[in-house]
Amino acid sequence: MDQTALIISDEAEFPLAITGRWQTERRVPIFTVVSSDACLGFDPDTFQVAVVGGVRSGAQSVILEALEAAGKRALFVAEDVKALQTVRDRWPGVTAFRRQENWLDAAVLLAAEMLQRALAESRAHQAEQASAALERHATLGRYIIDMQHTLNNTLTSVLGNSELLLLEPGCLSAAARSQVETIRNMSLRMHEILQRFSSLEKELMVVERQAGRESAAKAQALVM
Repeated sequence: MDQTALIISDEAEFPLAITGRWQTERRVPIFTVVSSDACLGFDPDTFQVAVVGGVRSGAQSVILEALEAAGKRALFVAEDVKALQTVRDRWPGVTAFRRQENWLDAAVLLAAEMLQRALAESRAHQAEQASAALERHATLGRYIIDMQHTLNNTLTSVLGNSELLLLEPGCLSAAARSQVETIRNMSLRMHEILQRFSSLEKELMVVERQAGRESAAKAQALVM
């Protein structure tokens, strides 16, 4: 997964300082730099963390509100104590500190840590979604296996009755006979599908037992 950072500033020096300092770190994200006017229509899916600093006072609230609404991690570099306290009071989810001595090192280190946390949360969310999808599929599979016997009995009845009708000469019109043959053929097809389910169940049980034996062997080897 690409690491991406959005830098929002109306000062030319601010993004240059952030990107230049970040280049010295082991992991460097893909940067997008925008002004306060251009950032208002940002796509939250294009970055994991935002660094805000040197923006005009009128745009500060709008930017931070938009970032908070999007659920994005944001680092705000305040120019003075008043701005710092305002951000901390109104947007507790935004990490804010004052621009003072050694602020650049602190800003990059904080932003890098926030970025790694955002990536970890994203991976965890993706894993949860994948797990939920697998659980849904497993539930459906278990239901089909549980209903297999009932479905087989139903198909046997449909197939048997259709065969009996076809064995009676002259009891069906040509059109009705064609329809009954279709019912019989589709019943046979469904029966083949159910048989395949049964075969897959046996194959999965063999794989599961093999995996269990391998896990037990590894555990025993570790103990020894």
